[in-house]
Amino acid sequence: MDVSRLLFGRRLANREHEDKKIGWVEAVPAMGLDGLGSSSYGPEAALTILIPLGTLGLFYIGPVMACIVALLAILYFSYRQTLAAYPTNGGAYVVAKENLGEYPSLLAASALMIDYVLNVAVGVSAGVGALVSAIPSLHPYILPLCLGIVLVVMLANLRGTGEAAWLFALPTYVFIICFLGAIGYGLVEFVIGGNPAPVIPPPPLGPVAQGATVWLLMHAFASGCTAMTGVEAVSNGMGSFRQPVMRNAYITLTVIVVILGVLLGGIAVIVTVFEIGAMDQGKEGYQSVLSQLIAAVAGHGAFYYIAMASLLSVLCLSANTSFVGFPRLCQMVAADGYLPKAFAQPGRRLMFTVGILFLSGFAGLLLIVFGGITDNLIPLFAIGAFLTFTISQAGMTLHWRRQSKRHAAKLTMNAIGAMSTGAALIIIMVAKFAEGAWITLMTVPVTIVILKSIKHYYTSLQRELRKPGPITVDDIQPPTVLVIMENWNRLSERAIKFALTISPDVVAVHFIRLGGPGRDEREKALREEWRVEVEEPIAARGLKPPRLMLIPAQFRQLHEPMLRLIEKLDADSPERRVAVLIPETVKDKWWQMLLHMNRAGRLRAKLVRLGGPRLTVATIPWRLYREEQSAP
Repeated sequence: MDVSRLLFGRRLANREHEDKKIGWVEAVPAMGLDGLGSSSYGPEAALTILIPLGTLGLFYIGPVMACIVALLAILYFSYRQTLAAYPTNGGAYVVAKENLGEYPSLLAASALMIDYVLNVAVGVSAGVGALVSAIPSLHPYILPLCLGIVLVVMLANLRGTGEAAWLFALPTYVFIICFLGAIGYGLVEFVIGGNPAPVIPPPPLGPVAQGATVWLLMHAFASGCTAMTGVEAVSNGMGSFRQPVMRNAYITLTVIVVILGVLLGGIAVIVTVFEIGAMDQGKEGYQSVLSQLIAAVAGHGAFYYIAMASLLSVLCLSANTSFVGFPRLCQMVAADGYLPKAFAQPGRRLMFTVGILFLSGFAGLLLIVFGGITDNLIPLFAIGAFLTFTISQAGMTLHWRRQSKRHAAKLTMNAIGAMSTGAALIIIMVAKFAEGAWITLMTVPVTIVILKSIKHYYTSLQRELRKPGPITVDDIQPPTVLVIMENWNRLSERAIKFALTISPDVVAVHFIRLGGPGRDEREKALREEWRVEVEEPIAARGLKPPRLMLIPAQFRQLHEPMLRLIEKLDADSPERRVAVLIPETVKDKWWQMLLHMNRAGRLRAKLVRLGGPRLTVATIPWRLYREEQSAP
């Protein structure tokens, strides 16, 4: 059984690329899980900051969430314009590169990469928090559960965006139905009954420890803004949509933003009605805000567990938004030379495999460092997203400014978006700096330095390998060919035959003393065998026979005496190149690797790394068992 085919599916040909693109129905779960799932931890993060206000905090959660929803609306209209202007890819990196220049584009790329990694860690940890709320006995296993979920999402995405989207569609739409239904039912009860009693009362809120201050409310707003981190996913994932691309993109963005806005506003109202507050996730008996909300509206019946199961799924799978956007962003950055080329190479399922693996690894590392606790990760979050929002909107403002005056309305919309998100970014940085935001702020410039260093390497390499001009053939001479020979056998015979086709000057090199101190008993026999089996038959054909050279390996290594021999040949005949042919058996089975010393591989690596510019190294393979089967 082919395990890789079972896990990742069959290999896809390039021509199948279009068949794997998605429409808006699949795109909502593929790209909207981050935004929809953040409706869980965004309001809860704001309520956590308001805990010192006790019941007074519920009076302020409404205005705080109203500001966030208003900012969400501004971003929605701004990003609709971005999609129209950049229908193939309207991500912040592309917009900044074309309108603001290199460093702003690298700033956007760095911020977005960091935000994607944090989104995976925060979404998964919040999902596990929801699971622990429903099943408190799982509290000691928070971190292993987080890492296991990252692994599952990674494997699903290695199979492809379309497969992952359909896998995540059911829990996404169940989540939407359950929580919109619960919020709607709670609002109806409130309108009809005035002040309905909760089915299961939430834990009582603490006493009022302090009064509301502007700083505290700004802090709550900064924490609540984590609910908006997935808005740019559609513009970054334009390459995933099937035709008609714009229609699918507009519908996807609209559905995600409208549902998110309704959830944020509805949650703010319901928690106020039923006096629901935030709890400490690190303590036993923790209940998430949405867990308390469903229990207050519908109790702990079947609906509660269905809703919480869908919430768990959506939160854990909200990482999928990053798995759609991060590899595509890395592909564009790598195509411009700022990341290793492996990030731009599609894998077996036409996904950018290296980006998926890199994202999974760093998200897992973050979860380990912060123990899988959402509250520990939230201070690092949102800065990358809002920095990206601001750069993207500033780039779009400049884009419209360069166009004709008929785009004044669009320019104004993007300018408002840039100023709004810029102001929110400043609030977030100030409010969360001491709590851990400084880590993100330090990581962004470090990432830019790394990206620039990679670009410098590729630029230097390209400069060194510049176009040579018309080829010159005046200095072409047959090289001196050195054939490494362990014994005179069929593999050595193949190597000598090939060597004679490229040069008349062939030297067979046999290393002695490889087995340690003592005389090599094979030395005399090998010389006689060489004279009879090689020199005489070749001389009889009128060709120059290859020479046999026995070289002592005093330190039982091949590369040192070989390099000395090559240096001597270069000194004696500086006009001629040297070619080394290394015969090697090809191992098909893992256990065959254990039965060979791999001297050929080590010698090849050393010669390639330490040999001079006039040295050529080639392998002469012998495929075990297959050579006998193919022989006439």
